[in-house]
Amino acid sequence: MGEWLDSLTGWLTLHPQWLGVAIFAIACIECLAIAGIVVPGTVVLFAVAVLAGNGALSLSETLLLGYTGGLLGDAISYALGRRFHQNIRGLPLLRTHPQWLETAESYFQRYGVASLLVGRFIGPLRPMLPMVAGMLDMPLPRFILVSLVAAAGWSVAYLLPGWATGAAFRLPLPDDFWPQAGIVVACIALLMGLSLHATWRNRERGTMLIALASLIMLIALFFGFPHLSALDNGLKTLVQEHRSEAAETFVVLVTRIGDFRTQFMVAGLLTALLLITRQWRPALFACSTMLITALLNGSLKHLVARQRPDVLLEPLTTFSMPSGHSSAAFAFFLSLAILAGRRQTPRMRLVWVILASIPALSIALSRVYLGAHWPTDIMAGTMLACFVCASCLAAVEYRKPLPAMPLHVWWLVVPACALLLGFFAVHGLPMALEQYRYM
Repeated sequence: MGEWLDSLTGWLTLHPQWLGVAIFAIACIECLAIAGIVVPGTVVLFAVAVLAGNGALSLSETLLLGYTGGLLGDAISYALGRRFHQNIRGLPLLRTHPQWLETAESYFQRYGVASLLVGRFIGPLRPMLPMVAGMLDMPLPRFILVSLVAAAGWSVAYLLPGWATGAAFRLPLPDDFWPQAGIVVACIALLMGLSLHATWRNRERGTMLIALASLIMLIALFFGFPHLSALDNGLKTLVQEHRSEAAETFVVLVTRIGDFRTQFMVAGLLTALLLITRQWRPALFACSTMLITALLNGSLKHLVARQRPDVLLEPLTTFSMPSGHSSAAFAFFLSLAILAGRRQTPRMRLVWVILASIPALSIALSRVYLGAHWPTDIMAGTMLACFVCASCLAAVEYRKPLPAMPLHVWWLVVPACALLLGFFAVHGLPMALEQYRYM
């Protein structure tokens, strides 16, 4: 694969006008039935995203091209399934590898609409599920709605890392930026590896292992952030270089979801709904996670007393580390993910956590984009939420695992919380836009 990938990236470097077409086409193929399994689209997408971040395309253009390409791949796959139904099994590659279709079909029949959201982030399932949805006559409006949502998260998750890497290579960053970035990435990778191992192997006391690793990382950030100034300043330069008024409204909408009042209200709503539906232990877990995270965040801010970046015209007066938006967002969304993953396979639990991390990470990154926090602030906020969430889960499950919540509870909780988050995100938006004006 190395030779033809080098040839492709070399040709695109010489002909950058074709880079947008390449991103669109590769994203389409990655989400196209059968082709998405055969072609290593994930690696190729990262490579072309690096080229885009090197100055050829803006972040919004890159994400939009990947998004629309993925949607087209979904649409073609769905149409194939809808057109041929069970006859699709006669295709040569599916006759040779019937497990590709059988696995996706079993997954879809078990999880329904959720399979299209979750399976989007599982390599072998991603290109096959839309075709299975068409084959099993999933209503077209429902498929379109789910695909629009899933493709958005997928585009960000698969293209943003490559684009950011390319942009970082292009800018004049501090001398110590890359060594410090390498240390932080290695620590995060170690934490994720421990979490994956504990989850996948169903290790006894695995949750406490995750809590301990998160706590160690949090303490390391508290003592180490003065020595990570090159990383903080480099990432701030990278982000502010690409800040634009066109994206301002959207980013402020995202960051508003993590505001203290918004998170306080949604935490209260979630707890109340769980209590009303007699989900006593899930309510205890969710409430304790969000409440303890908020209390610790406020205390640690005053203990560390770190000043915010000097980016906004009217800088925020509160302390910076850890980021309250990041910790609150991760506490809320991780709580939902953990409750959704009860009594499911390790793979499904992991996927729910990944899905929940997308909106939480978006809120966290919005704080750096708006100049309200240093990157290490949002890392500390994330680690704080992970530590509290894992600790509360271990405490609540000390004698007995949490039960899986009935489907009707989710139909009550998810729309209600989504509506509340949306309302507070939009409410007072003009004032928020004024608050985040930058120099």
